[in-house]
Order: sequence, then C-alpha cells, then structure tokens
Amino acid sequence: MTKPSGLSHDALWPRAGGWPAPSELPAGTRIDVSLVGVPASQTSLSATNAHETPDAIRSALFRYSPALMQDRRLPEKGVRNNPDIVNLDELTVADFGNVSEPDSPAGEARTIAVMADAAKASELVIALGGDNSVTVAAALGAWGSDLSTAGLITLDAHYDLRDGVSNGSPVRRLIEAGLNPQRIVQIGIQDFANSVAYARRAHELGITVIHRDELARRPLAEIMSEALAIAGAAGGPVHVDLDVDVCDRSVAPACPASVPGGISAYELRQVARIAAAHPQVRSLDLTEIDATTDTPDGRTVRLAALCVLEALAGVSQR
Repeated sequence: MTKPSGLSHDALWPRAGGWPAPSELPAGTRIDVSLVGVPASQTSLSATNAHETPDAIRSALFRYSPALMQDRRLPEKGVRNNPDIVNLDELTVADFGNVSEPDSPAGEARTIAVMADAAKASELVIALGGDNSVTVAAALGAWGSDLSTAGLITLDAHYDLRDGVSNGSPVRRLIEAGLNPQRIVQIGIQDFANSVAYARRAHELGITVIHRDELARRPLAEIMSEALAIAGAAGGPVHVDLDVDVCDRSVAPACPASVPGGISAYELRQVARIAAAHPQVRSLDLTEIDATTDTPDGRTVRLAALCVLEALAGVSQR
C-alpha cells in the first residue's frame, strides 16, 4: 500500500508500514512478522463494514514511526544513562495481502491456507480483521491440523460461545474443532454484555475467565503471565485474539459492541506487546472494528495500527 496523501516527508523520520509481499523478498528470507488481511463481515451479529478495516489499518500505520523508545534507566550514583533505541525496521515484515471473500466455508479454507503459509515462513502472523469470525480460520491456519497442544487467549468483552456461525461463535467453533477448553483464557469479560446461559457454558467447559474487574485489581503483566501459562501448558502454539471491543467505548467507538468501562487503549497495547514477546504465541488477530464508523480522528483504527507495532516490538524482545 502506498503512503496516504497529505503526510509530511522527513528522511530522518521514516514511517512504519508499506511492507513488501513475501514474493518481493530474497528467496529463503526468514520473516519475523507476517500480516494477513481477513476482511470478513457478512456473518456479523451487528451490521458492519469490517471488511474495510484491514486496508484502513495498513493506511494508519504510515502515521507512526518504527522506532521503539526503551524506558530510561533509573539514575545510579547521579549518572543517568541514555535510553536504548530499537529500530523495528531491522525486523523483516511481509504482507500476504487480503484473503478474497473469507465469509464462507471456501473462504475460511483460503484463510486457513494463507495463515498456514505465513506461519511456516515467520515467527508471528498477525491477522487483520474483519469481524471476530476470522479468529476461527486464523487460529486453525497457524496451529496446523494438530490441536492437541494448542492454546487460545482472548481479549474480549464477550464469551463468543454462541451457537451457529457468526462473530459471536468463534470460541465455541474452535472447541468443536478440537481445542481443549481448559487451555482457553478469556480476559476482559464484561457484565451486561453476556447472558447467564453463555456464562454457564464457559464454566462448564472449564474455560478460565478473567473478568474486567480483575484487571483493575491485578497488574496486567501478572494476568498475562497466568494466561500464557494456562494457554501454553501443553507446550504448543498459542493464538491471541484481540477483539478491540474489549476497550472502553471512548477509545474504540468503531467497535459496534464496545462497552463504556472497558479497558484502556494503553492496556490493549500492553497486551499486544507482552503476548508477541512470548515464543509460543505464533499468531494474533485484531478484530471487530468497522473502519467506516470511526470518529473523524480515526482513533479506533489508529489503535489497531499501534497494536500491530506493539506486536512487532514484542517479537523484537524474543
């Protein structure tokens, strides 16, 4: 994707994004991070144009730099050290483009195939949704055919255990595909955004649920450490679903089901970095944003773009 018009140019301030297709890289290049667009929207429970979002995120990436500013070290004996600066341009990132028409069994098969190819070629694959239905094919593609050791972490206000095929059913569908529910952790579940029946279903299945309130009582790094230990207990690959409607509606207005009182933009960014730094996390998705309903300042899409960069930062720390 070319840089959007109207952005300034400064040779000393390179912009993120605009990464090449894998075919444009030298043969045999090991990719650090791959992007795959999965523009699904047709099975959403809420009317959405989420299929417009993958390219909107790509465009928003140009607003940011690939420079990672590390925390300044605490002064020792009156001497303050300079911060270490990490240039994420040193990572090899490839963009596999968008999966065509992913909203069907054939489309999910195409998504699985592209995600599998990207996972084989890279350390981490980021699927750009699309509504939350993309989590099924994104995870299955990255995990491969053997789900016996796979794990799942969701950042979501909702259980996603509904019957049928929709953006409200990906967790149930993955369990039916063979994922052990005892290696599922759901973080950010909200009161008034779920039903008693699905809460009971999560409990009966043995899913670990970390309520939104718990995020206010415990350090996020501690919660993520627990989640990664549970999801990765069998030593296999872990998929992380970042459903952006876990965020407060003030920072995620383009998520149809976001709730006032959700987590902050900074917390979601933290999760993306912590998750991507873990070697068992092989794939991650960003879902539930309808770019066409964002505020004029594009805050929801820009948050998703920053989560992509946070994931790159995490991989740089592996």
